Amino acid sequence: MHNHLSSSTRALFQIHFCVFLWGFTAILGKAITFSALPLVWWRMLLVTSALMLAPGFWKGLAQISGRAVLTYLGIGIFVAMHWLTFYSSIKLSNASVAATCMAFTSLFIAFFEPFMIRRPFDTREIFFGLAIIPGVALLVGGTPAQMRTGLALGILSAFLAAMFGILNKRFVEHGEALTITGLEMAAGAAFFSLIGAVLPSASIFVLPNRHDALLLLILALGCTLAPFALSLIALRHLTAFTTALALNMEPVYAIVLAILIFREQQELSSGFYAGVVIVLAVVFSHPLLTSREAGSDTAPA
Repeated sequence: MHNHLSSSTRALFQIHFCVFLWGFTAILGKAITFSALPLVWWRMLLVTSALMLAPGFWKGLAQISGRAVLTYLGIGIFVAMHWLTFYSSIKLSNASVAATCMAFTSLFIAFFEPFMIRRPFDTREIFFGLAIIPGVALLVGGTPAQMRTGLALGILSAFLAAMFGILNKRFVEHGEALTITGLEMAAGAAFFSLIGAVLPSASIFVLPNRHDALLLLILALGCTLAPFALSLIALRHLTAFTTALALNMEPVYAIVLAILIFREQQELSSGFYAGVVIVLAVVFSHPLLTSREAGSDTAPA
């Protein structure tokens, strides 16, 4: 029992540290001068390259089935498309808008998880879906017209994040964290390399200058590799409730950092921030009000 408590407590610290690091991904995405496609390609390529040097990756790869490898490669395409839409959202709006949209991820999970893992649908999840509508209306109204495409891409990004989140949770037991991360990153890098080869106009294969190279390394290693692998380990020891609460902090960190670093509050109206408050209130209340089931969702020790 003591061992379970200590592993759960450690996992809780791990997931919060991961979420704090993820809060910086929107900030770095705005600071890097590349467009979204080469940015994500470099991010995935650098993480893949780092993992290819890790003996743990190859050791883990030898222990999993071919079917599991294909599953993780498939999930990697969802990760790649999630990042592409996320960084496109930042480039077409700003870091605060893109980060706010990520708050929709847990609501998409609430709606789609019952269909994907065949669990009973909870009627309260419909209530949460309806409760968030006023917040969305304020977000749209408080976002300048030229940023609305970015807002739409941000919501699509949250949907894609929900898809790979549900799939990772379902298949996380089938492999080592480093191996899963490496396969998913490699799939994304290969997918975008293929796009770059077929569509030269996508201009993916561009060399970064010194400024972008440094930020890409921080993004790939400090804000991707470390938290991605660490979060997969932590997931094994946390209930759905605890994970959801922790992940909901990501947009909070990102919005605060965007205000402090880029002074983005000058680009957005008070209506936008009122929408943020409503969306976050709904998102945080969701795991709180469904915690009875989540509490019985005992995580593996």
